[in-house]
Amino acid sequence: MISQNTKSRTQNSDLRTQTIFFFVLVCALCSVICALIFTSSAAAKWGGVDESVVEKYAEEHGRAARDPVINTDQGDLLLFVFLLAGTVGGFAAGYYWRTLTEQRAQMTEHRQKIHKA
Repeated sequence: MISQNTKSRTQNSDLRTQTIFFFVLVCALCSVICALIFTSSAAAKWGGVDESVVEKYAEEHGRAARDPVINTDQGDLLLFVFLLAGTVGGFAAGYYWRTLTEQRAQMTEHRQKIHKA
């Protein structure tokens, strides 16, 4: 009897996990498709803020555009910066994960004790 309940729970859990995964996958695909459609049509109509506003006022005041000090448009420097930031953020989240989850468990136990009393 116990093994049947365990199998049923496992199957329900697997089905729930698969459903959630499918839903997230469909939402992600829809988001990517919409983003591609709207950005391709919007890029032709609208210029960026730098082009339409900043450059206009800079030219009015006699300041010409110049190259940035650190040019991230060339090569993979921007990807490296994002990789580095993700690594640091992942390390920090992993380092403090146990603290965060233990505090949540302690708060749940504390609430249960209060409600029982």
